[in-house]
Amino acid sequence: MIVRRFVVPVLAATMLVAACKKDPPPPPAPTVNQDSIDAARADSIRAVREAEAAAAAREAAREAAALERAVAAARATLEEMVFFDYDMSEIRDDAAAVLRRKVDVLRASPQVQLMIEGHADERGSTEYNLALGNSRAEAIRAVLSGYGLSEARFNITSYGEERPLASGSNESSWARNRRGQFVITAGANAINPPN
Repeated sequence: MIVRRFVVPVLAATMLVAACKKDPPPPPAPTVNQDSIDAARADSIRAVREAEAAAAAREAAREAAALERAVAAARATLEEMVFFDYDMSEIRDDAAAVLRRKVDVLRASPQVQLMIEGHADERGSTEYNLALGNSRAEAIRAVLSGYGLSEARFNITSYGEERPLASGSNESSWARNRRGQFVITAGANAINPPN
């Protein structure tokens, strides 16, 4: 019993002391350095601006490459040859389609001027082939100017049979040599793709 008498008051005192104890204070909050916050904010803003500038540079490079391809395609259109039937200077349907594409580029590129070369195959006399080449170049110029383009933008010349595109004395070679060929004589750096 003595033990009980002693244990009960000790237990009660321990409980009383435990109840009176306060929770330990929280650890002190870390001190905030405003300079660190400002530097982090500036770094973040700089990173965003650099990313935006890099994206804009990539987009500008893509646009420049697309424009370069479009200008190269427009140049190829201007230089594309047209072909004629044997002993004829009338514009064929396939040649008319090529000339129509040239008109679109020429309208977008008013500084461009062309030399239209008329060519013939080896059959016929030199004089006849020169005259035929001239008729072919004239027919091409008439079609182009018929779309409202100034004739002054087109010079013509005839090479007759003097400058064959294909060698050989067969229909395949002759068909390649009966042609109208185009040389850009002015405005080569001012070619614009059609809209």
